[in-house]
Amino acid sequence: MNHNLTHLHPYPFAKMATLLSNSMPAHDYSEIKLGIGEPKHEPPAFVLDVLRENLDKISRYPTTNGMFELRQTIAHWLERRFFLNHVDAHKQVLPVMGTREAIFSLVQAVVNHEVVEAKDRTKTHQAAASRQSSVPSQAPTVVMPNPFYQIYEGAAILAEAAPYFVPCTLDNDFKGNYRAVPKDVWARTQLLFVCSPNNPTGAVMTMDDWEYLIRLSEQHDFIIASDECYSELYFDTAPIGLLQACAALGRHDFKRCIVFHSLSKRSNLPGLRSGFVAGDAKILQAYLQYRTYQGCAMPIPHQLASIAAWQDEKHVAHNRALYQEKFALWMAELGQLLELRMPEAGFYFWIKAPEQFDGDDEVFVKALYEQANIHALAGRYLSREVNGHNPGQGYVRIALVASVEESREAIGRIRQLLGA
Repeated sequence: MNHNLTHLHPYPFAKMATLLSNSMPAHDYSEIKLGIGEPKHEPPAFVLDVLRENLDKISRYPTTNGMFELRQTIAHWLERRFFLNHVDAHKQVLPVMGTREAIFSLVQAVVNHEVVEAKDRTKTHQAAASRQSSVPSQAPTVVMPNPFYQIYEGAAILAEAAPYFVPCTLDNDFKGNYRAVPKDVWARTQLLFVCSPNNPTGAVMTMDDWEYLIRLSEQHDFIIASDECYSELYFDTAPIGLLQACAALGRHDFKRCIVFHSLSKRSNLPGLRSGFVAGDAKILQAYLQYRTYQGCAMPIPHQLASIAAWQDEKHVAHNRALYQEKFALWMAELGQLLELRMPEAGFYFWIKAPEQFDGDDEVFVKALYEQANIHALAGRYLSREVNGHNPGQGYVRIALVASVEESREAIGRIRQLLGA
């Protein structure tokens, strides 16, 4: 077996299962799941119709780079959404079977140990890397936010790269202070993950943030991989994407920049496993070759259904309106009791555990389960402790994925739990 498998951490939901293994849910209440970020809104009926109408095409092998019609539809969507002059559907877009798989496989494709051998190995960075990772300190570095989507870290470890965690805390608006990362770390960095809108904090990168990172990637020659799967769940202003920032800086070739998008959150189609990677044509050319061997082509019925989904914005606007209604409801009913902080985008609340539960995220999620039959996620499970500090500890992630009616019920139970 790959010896790096032993370095993988248990997934957050496995940790939650262990935490609650000796607990019993409140039997007086029906279960309300707010722990997993799985959309519960109805998927668009017209997309399901397209899927059903093309089931006969399941008999054909799909190509790894997907149908040109799908790539062209995605390119046009990117141009409209992010104000881009031109996206080359032949070279700058690649459909994938869900961004989770794509994020993982991209790391395996781009991490290059030979490049690291040629770089200066300073003692300062070796010490920093050894504190942050269980893999050797001389390994290439993959920088990521902390808390983070677990795939970033796992993919880095299995590629024998050293994860470097940038804490996302209240004092940096939960976006991460990338300016505080030591220069010797950037010198060994091959890949930087950014999640905007962020999971779990809901923070959004500004144009100034993007410009700083793009300039930094030029200086140190690393790839920026932007996870933008929550980009369509916003309140007032659509978040700026990485490719949009590139174009604003005159970098229409998107050099060193890659973005991930998905239909899971945007269109309530997590089971369709449909997303795409777009950006630097040179990177995508090599990544396509990797994927040809990996064998992750999207089935043709899924591709045709995806075309229909990317071409329509009405269902997306309706989806946003439902989340906006629920956020407004939670803020009105629990905003002061839980000191809720309104996210900039996404569908998560990143909540400080109440003092009556000792400010402890594990204690609070256990109470929610045992006394209100509500599932939430302890923030420490989404983060990694670095130098004695876990930036997720003391926070709880609540996903507003349940219906408006269930949200009202959950709010009532939480008010009772808090003694309000």
